Amino acid sequence: MLLRIFTEPQQGASYDDQLTVARKTEECGFDAFFRSDHYLAMGDDDGLPGPTDAWITLAGLARETSRIKLGTLVSSATFRNPGVLAISVAQVDQMSGGRAELGLGAGWFEAEHAAYGLDFPDTPGRFDLLTEQLELITGLWDTPVGEKYDFTGKHYQLKDSPALPKPVQQPHPPIIVGGAGKKRTPALAAQYATEFNAGFKNLDETKVLFDRVRAACTTIDRDPKTLALSAAHRVAVGKDQAEVERRAANVGWSLDQLAEHGVGGTPAQVVDHLGRFAELGADRFYLQIMDLTDLDHLDLIASEVLPQLS
Repeated sequence: MLLRIFTEPQQGASYDDQLTVARKTEECGFDAFFRSDHYLAMGDDDGLPGPTDAWITLAGLARETSRIKLGTLVSSATFRNPGVLAISVAQVDQMSGGRAELGLGAGWFEAEHAAYGLDFPDTPGRFDLLTEQLELITGLWDTPVGEKYDFTGKHYQLKDSPALPKPVQQPHPPIIVGGAGKKRTPALAAQYATEFNAGFKNLDETKVLFDRVRAACTTIDRDPKTLALSAAHRVAVGKDQAEVERRAANVGWSLDQLAEHGVGGTPAQVVDHLGRFAELGADRFYLQIMDLTDLDHLDLIASEVLPQLS
């Protein structure tokens, strides 16, 4: 199982904070540094010093790291024109030497749209945007150099696009689709995604989502084994119970909350918990790290959890 570090910078992190964690992620041997794509803090956090744009941040990190994958979990289809997003991701892929990954979803956080003047369609409308964007972005990337790309949809129209620039990775950077939708989400993942992410679900719920997306692959004659499967949870690892409790409390959680909604405990307990996700078919796991100042946390996971899973 690949272990990836996943952060939530909108809760309060500067670019320099993220750079420090990304460098530590690389130093420790993790597979990737991912970040959320949000513009507004959630809960009681004030979000200071304010949001950082996901793809501008990843462009910077692309030049400051050399090995780790870099991506979003996930960018919202309501945030950016898909033609511009295709350019941005292709450029980050070039800047990183082929390490960019695009997580793309329908979006859900209505308050951040109101806060920054972004349109927020209803759920079917947002999924319509996502569907067109997945087709349009992959269409731009997959168009051979020297040829033009046209697209005619309900929301987007492209005419005689040179479909440039091209990403380094071929046929294109990995695309991650996730969520708990019963029909459209697994169908989109089966058609367009390199990876399906089950999000913050327990083992039973994760199994249902994995089975559903495997069935969607079979429906379109895609080998389900060609679709990577992943999960994500907030994590708090400690050498003993007191350290676990301290780390959970530092991000506003009790041990009971961690047990119910996250992954926590000693390294052995965490290895066992992640192993159960691996048994369901998850070949990568996003460790949600909320305290970006606690670099010792990453050291502990790297030394005592990572070797047992990779």
